[in-house]
Amino acid sequence: MAVDAAGAVVNLALLLGFTQALALTMSVAFVTYVCLIVVPYLRHKRQPSGDGSRLEWHFFVPCRDEESVIGDTVRYLRKTFPHAHVWVIDDDSDDATADVVGALRGPKRGGDRNLHLVRRFRPHARTGKGHALNSAYRELKAWMGKHADTDRAIVVVVDADGRPAPDCLDVCAADHLFGDPAIGAVQVDVRMSNRGVPQRHGGPLRGRLGSALVRMQDLEFRSAIAAIQLSRGRTGTISMGGNGQFTRLSALDAIADHAGPWRGALLEDFELGVHLLTAGWKTGFTVDTHVDQEALYSMRRFLAQRTRWGQGTMQCGRYVRRIWDSPHLSTLGAAEMLYYLAQPWLQLLGTLVYPIPFILLGIRAVENPGEVWQWFSGGAWVLFATYGSFGLLPFLIWGPIYRRKCEPSVSLPHAIGYGFLYALYIYTFYITSWRAFARLVRGDNRWTKTRRNAEQPSRVVALEH
Repeated sequence: MAVDAAGAVVNLALLLGFTQALALTMSVAFVTYVCLIVVPYLRHKRQPSGDGSRLEWHFFVPCRDEESVIGDTVRYLRKTFPHAHVWVIDDDSDDATADVVGALRGPKRGGDRNLHLVRRFRPHARTGKGHALNSAYRELKAWMGKHADTDRAIVVVVDADGRPAPDCLDVCAADHLFGDPAIGAVQVDVRMSNRGVPQRHGGPLRGRLGSALVRMQDLEFRSAIAAIQLSRGRTGTISMGGNGQFTRLSALDAIADHAGPWRGALLEDFELGVHLLTAGWKTGFTVDTHVDQEALYSMRRFLAQRTRWGQGTMQCGRYVRRIWDSPHLSTLGAAEMLYYLAQPWLQLLGTLVYPIPFILLGIRAVENPGEVWQWFSGGAWVLFATYGSFGLLPFLIWGPIYRRKCEPSVSLPHAIGYGFLYALYIYTFYITSWRAFARLVRGDNRWTKTRRNAEQPSRVVALEH
């Protein structure tokens, strides 16, 4: 019995030591996190804009069953940016997407010459967003001809529900963005157009949960992701997003293969950035302008979307060697990109490793509750409180930061509440990482489109996995 008691004391001492070390590590990591990401974001000031008329702009709008939103999007783009060209890519839609665009374009003679419809048909259609964008790229190249000035031409990828801000062309033409010939691509800030808009369908509880999910998506993109992107400016590894992605045509030409510049990963935007950066192009990011898009009210649709993103990140693991060996990336830059690629795998590992100390402690509490209580009351509770605090604080701070930088009309109590909600929101990525891993193991690489909020469940226009 004495030996067992001594062993228990040793086990608890080891657990205590492990907790102390972990708490200290997390403390240091948190301070580093604040200094490298949060402080530059809070200190960021608006930069001077440029003259968008000096460049040629082409909006690529990939569509698959987007009848409910594409008409308003095309009208917005043509009215807001009258000199830009809009290329709508119909990926063999089952609805009237192509008819809506065709009606807006009018007859070939006398119609809108700045509105183009690119049509894809099965079996070559519905193979991924990247392939759809490549179709528009090839048609644009043919339309421009061999002697076009591809350094002046900028391709802008916008979702079918996207609304680029009216000033986005001037902002992206600034001297530090496309005014710099070394810049191959620019990503703009993303905002959720339906933040603060109640969900129209479902009861009060469902409506509140849906509105909270929308708010978290807005907080994520406008504060946490924006801060990370600004910090990547120091490492030279700013990544591209699927909406509000601006790329110089000459940069696309430089990385294109026989099919085009976009490859087959489910995360085609990050994949494009990898090819641009490893080819020697610089990338930029700005919060001085933005693109609006609709956030998802449905948790099911949200999980389907993030599962696709997680699987796409896992697929991009094939570029690890390319990134590490690239002479155009610094060691710090390569390490940052590899850390990003490791995120879904670390989340898988975390779900297996993080519970172990608590499981062991629970077992010991069942076997000898008095001993565990004595251990906790002797000071261990402080360490566990520290452990929990530093585990939550990196997420909790984004609520007040979001209020200060993005939504000053939000009250401080609500902002603090958003911080707690964001901490819970982040845990959904552990779920989507496992779902992505399961799809990867099954060899299921289908590009699953997420339904818009305006689309009803009875319509066969999207997949939810």
